[in-house]
Amino acid sequence: MSNVLRVELRNGIAVFTLDRPDRLNAIGTDTVEQLKRALEDVRGDDDVRAVVVAGAGRAFSAGPDLGEIESFTTPGPFRAFVGRLTEAYALLEDFPKPSVAAVHGFAFGGGLELALACDLRVAERGARLGLPEMKLGVLPGAGGTQRLPRLVPPAVAKEMILTGEPIDADRARQVGLVNEVAEPGGALAAAEALAARLAAGAPLALAAGKRLVDYGLGMDLEAAIAYERETVAVLFCTEDRIEGLKAFRERRPGEFRGV
Repeated sequence: MSNVLRVELRNGIAVFTLDRPDRLNAIGTDTVEQLKRALEDVRGDDDVRAVVVAGAGRAFSAGPDLGEIESFTTPGPFRAFVGRLTEAYALLEDFPKPSVAAVHGFAFGGGLELALACDLRVAERGARLGLPEMKLGVLPGAGGTQRLPRLVPPAVAKEMILTGEPIDADRARQVGLVNEVAEPGGALAAAEALAARLAAGAPLALAAGKRLVDYGLGMDLEAAIAYERETVAVLFCTEDRIEGLKAFRERRPGEFRGV
């Protein structure tokens, strides 16, 4: 298995870089397995507080490895491939530490689906984001049809999915697909700066905040608010909550330890 994912630790942030620039960071089985392993490696590392996902070379990712897909001669292997992809993206989405995608060039198909699995997204001005599978006679199969309309208005999601046409970073910001637009060449630095702001937060509260938003969207409002109430009550008992109040009174940044 070739090394197609580079992992670097920078000031409490794990930077995962898709590293197949000669293939525009096409995502194959190797990438999926290495992404899963990287997530497992940093999950229990208390020094890692946030994750940034980026791409080497000219683009974030062109999507799934078409060469690998074209080697499948029956639906079974393709279904298994999509299953592995979906599983890896679910691990990223459910990861207890916040994640930020740094998009440059373009993020298409499975590449955009990878970015959608992150909590937040930064894109360079001029970058294009899209789900072009319709033009190949298929549809996104690794969460694109479900995560996209949870981020943008359904009509925008349908436009992107049913036409297969990409949108640029500025429109992506307008519709809520990306959180920040960086100048050309600045996506990674902007994503790391955003991740650093997240990493400064209390780890238990960060993980709980992710769960409240993600799980609460699938509940009715009354149940979601009850879930919120119980979660906040648990956080009230943590040492980080005590430290947070003390730091506020002393007008200094909190020193959170995840306890």
